[in-house]
Amino acid sequence: MFVLFEEMPRDSRVWIYQADRTLSPAEIKLVEDHTQQFLEQWSAHGEGLKCSRTLLHHRFLVISVDENHHAASGCSIDSSVHFITELGRQLGIDWFNRTKIAFIVNSEVFIENKIDLKQKIAEGKINSDTLTFNNLVTNIEEFEQNWLIPAGDSWLSRFFI
Repeated sequence: MFVLFEEMPRDSRVWIYQADRTLSPAEIKLVEDHTQQFLEQWSAHGEGLKCSRTLLHHRFLVISVDENHHAASGCSIDSSVHFITELGRQLGIDWFNRTKIAFIVNSEVFIENKIDLKQKIAEGKINSDTLTFNNLVTNIEEFEQNWLIPAGDSWLSRFFI
């Protein structure tokens, strides 16, 4: 059962998928429409899941499930990963590339390769106050409070010592 993201309980589980490039307006509409269609039929052990999605910064697809209604199962999670993989294949997008780290500078999202981080920090392009995305948050409350954080408060803090 699809509901608006804003209507999901704060303890709803989330998965964040980061595209390896900025999506065009047409691609955003396609991602939103296809994801909603998938979520409307998404189920676990024959039970429909109360779920939602949002797409932010032309790059981040966030899927949520109210596990108080019915918990996602291993098979249902696998089916969502398969859906995201296929959606990426159709659009030429890699939603699973963990070597690309997203930051915000001057209200713009930019991506850096993980192997280039030390150099970008040395150049001053990234510092401990540069905002980055914590895509490992597990629920909407964490998402709202800790998704966008200073790099110095993230796993990147070791680069600023």
